[in-house]
Amino acid sequence: MTTRTIRIPQKDAALEEAVRKTAQMLWGLRYGSVTLVVQDGKVLQIDKTEKFRFNNQRH
Repeated sequence: MTTRTIRIPQKDAALEEAVRKTAQMLWGLRYGSVTLVVQDGKVLQIDKTEKFRFNNQRH
């Protein structure tokens, strides 16, 4: 896995918080999605949909 550092040009506390929260939501997510809702260049909402998959093998 590759790690990237994202550089934010100007100090923007709201953007930094959105990036931090997005990373937290992605951590440990096996199946699902994280969606950012952006309006006028600002993150308004972060949605996380997590799916759990079961192995339904018959014995």
